[in-house]
Formats: sequence, structure tokens, C-alpha cells
Amino acid sequence: MRQHVNPLSSFFQLPLEIPPKDELFENSELPIHLDIGSARGKFLLAMAKLQPNRNYLGVEIRQTLVLKAEKERKALGLNNLRFIFCNANVSLEVWLGKMHNQNLDMVSIQFPDPWFKRRHRKRQVLQPSLLLSIANCLKPNSKLFVQSDVLDVINAMTSLIELSHCFDSSGSSEVKFIDESPFPVSTEREKLVLSVGYPVYRSLYIRNDKMIPKLLELEDKYSSLNASMQKKEDNKHL
Repeated sequence: MRQHVNPLSSFFQLPLEIPPKDELFENSELPIHLDIGSARGKFLLAMAKLQPNRNYLGVEIRQTLVLKAEKERKALGLNNLRFIFCNANVSLEVWLGKMHNQNLDMVSIQFPDPWFKRRHRKRQVLQPSLLLSIANCLKPNSKLFVQSDVLDVINAMTSLIELSHCFDSSGSSEVKFIDESPFPVSTEREKLVLSVGYPVYRSLYIRNDKMIPKLLELEDKYSSLNASMQKKEDNKHL
């Protein structure tokens, strides 16, 4: 059962400061993997243990999960991993701005809360402003990975990513989803979904060298795309 929270509620609009990388990690010069929506942290705990030559940062909007994950991280003595409580669309962009052209080389968004209704699309984690902040801080050839077990959710994320023109798909032009995760560890949700035989939709993108568009331009394109998709859905029911 997913524990949803409304990211637009006033409590989650309070900006929280994320410490600089020098304060987060014992060796801040290692490549950094940012996981947005790290949940209970089981994926990152396993990855940090398996790959001590990389740093991992998990951000999560549910504070109780962050506290539990941090407790386990400390018990394991993992100095290449941190969990931070925040609303990614409120607090993460400032931190990403400070990471421009530094050692962040992977961003992942895995199984975000599925806000099914189109009027709730503003509650989805990957918004135009966050995407542009991610694109701005990633060097060319760095990676952005998204996955979900809900087709509408993955389509919303991939549509926004492709509208920005800042990323190239690692898949073919005909097939945007990839069969296997690029990671040697699966998330808890991923294991559950696959265990019952349901599909997981995955897309891996590579940062290209194109300039990021203006935020209003991307928001207008994304809004127009959503309106067009909504119109098609409405016509189906006529």
C-alpha cells in the first residue's frame, strides 16, 4: 500500500536547506547518484554497500521513512550515503544549482506516487522546473533514469523529458522503454511488481550538450501536450 502525501499542502511548501556535498559525504569527490523519492531507502542502502566508490543521496517527502533509513545507514556505517527529508520541487533545486558541472552523474526517479487524475498532475514529482534544474547540473553523458509500474506515470515523465530536448533516449526511436534496470539492485516496489507478473516501464536518458529551454517555454509545451491528451481521452467517451 502506497502512503501518499500531498506535496502541494502548505507543510511541504516550506523550503529546507540540503547541506553541500562536503558536509554530506566523507569523500565528496566521488561520483554522486541522486535518487528522488527514496522511500524506505532499501535500494540505496544496498547500492551504497555494493559500490563504496560512489556517493548516494536519497531525498524523500515522508519524514518517518527518512528517519528510519538514516538510522539504518548509521548502523551500517555507510559514509557514502545520506537520506534527506524534503519536497524535491521546493528544496532540491537550490542544491542542484550548486552542483552545476560538478560530480553528480546519475539521477533516478523510481516508482513515484501515481497521481492518476490529470487535475492532480501538479502533484507529480517530475515538474518542468525540477527537470530543468536536473538538466542544468548534469554534464553531457550523465544519466537520468525513470521507472514506474503505471503507464500513465511513465508516459508523463518521458513526455516532459523529451519536450525539453536536453536528453537523448538510450533506447531506439521506436521503443523508448528498456527491458532491464541499469542497476544491480532492485527497489522494493520493483521486486513486488515483478513478483506478481506485472510490467515495469523503464527509460534511461543521456544528457546531451543542448542548452536548456526557458522554464515558461517548457511549461507551455507541457501544458499544451496535457490538454491535447485530455481532449483525446474525452473524445473516447463521446
